[in-house]
Amino acid sequence: MATTTLPPSEVQAILDRGGSALRARMLATEQRLREVVGEASGPIAPHASSIIAAGGKRLRPLLVLLAGRCGEPEGPIDAENEQALIRAAVAVELVHSATLVHDDVLDAAPLRRGRATVVASGGRGLATAAGDLLFARAFGELVRNGSPTQLQILSDASSALAVGELRQREDAYDVDVTLDRYLHRCELKTARLFEAAARLGVLAIAAGQQDALADALGAYAGQIGLAFQLLDDILDVGGDPDRTGKRRGGDLLDGTITLPLILARERDSSLAELDVRGLSDREAEAVCERIATTGALDAARGRAVAILAQAKRQLPASLSPSARELLELMADAVLERYR
Repeated sequence: MATTTLPPSEVQAILDRGGSALRARMLATEQRLREVVGEASGPIAPHASSIIAAGGKRLRPLLVLLAGRCGEPEGPIDAENEQALIRAAVAVELVHSATLVHDDVLDAAPLRRGRATVVASGGRGLATAAGDLLFARAFGELVRNGSPTQLQILSDASSALAVGELRQREDAYDVDVTLDRYLHRCELKTARLFEAAARLGVLAIAAGQQDALADALGAYAGQIGLAFQLLDDILDVGGDPDRTGKRRGGDLLDGTITLPLILARERDSSLAELDVRGLSDREAEAVCERIATTGALDAARGRAVAILAQAKRQLPASLSPSARELLELMADAVLERYR
């Protein structure tokens, strides 16, 4: 893959197992991402390009391609369907990248993937515009597939992202936020885009012919996305900043209450009385240590593992052994990222 960094080892394992065709599609996706963003001009251009050049796990576009593989008819597909699949993968990654930029604006985050964020280097206005550009480019790319259904899927997922972010802001600094409310936020902010990725992959290859498969893989991918968010929240509390590229306890500093604290407060009643407003970096790290000592991180990870196992179990029986293996590897990759 033509990124500035190598893909994570767990993603590389999927690419190796998927063979030359999957690697070629990921390379085409990467190239098209750079082309689409590279068409921007003016002061926003270098910042928009830097977002894509920073790389990342690329799990969402990879999921588009894996789902598309499941929906392929026997024999070679025509060039237009091949391009439709690539455009869907590009659109999903652009939406994801846009949300990261906007999240960094809202959080005034200094780092992302170990690099200065756009808001840190260019300011709030330019970063907001860069995120808006990526959103616009995503839909501009997908509209070329000529499918109102595909556009609706991505639009619904993008709307869910916005609602999830608003609910997270409503819940800021509320240590009494319920588990159900937290999980619903995770579904909106993360799982829905994973679900959209899988559905778009199938429909880009076999529009109107594989609706049941698109729904089934969408349900599987939603579970993958939910587990991904839970594990990401665990890493925020227990991860090494040198590995994550972000400060430890960043969610606490932003007032975002996540699964580790929700579970920890049931084990340590003093945490239920915690006031997370105005924490310093050092104080946030101390709270992370208190959460870890309750065993909440292991409990949270156990929930994520169970969700991933359920995702594997609900894969359609009609899948070929090779397609099933790759999707199971995708579930494993989500977990491996946080070992």
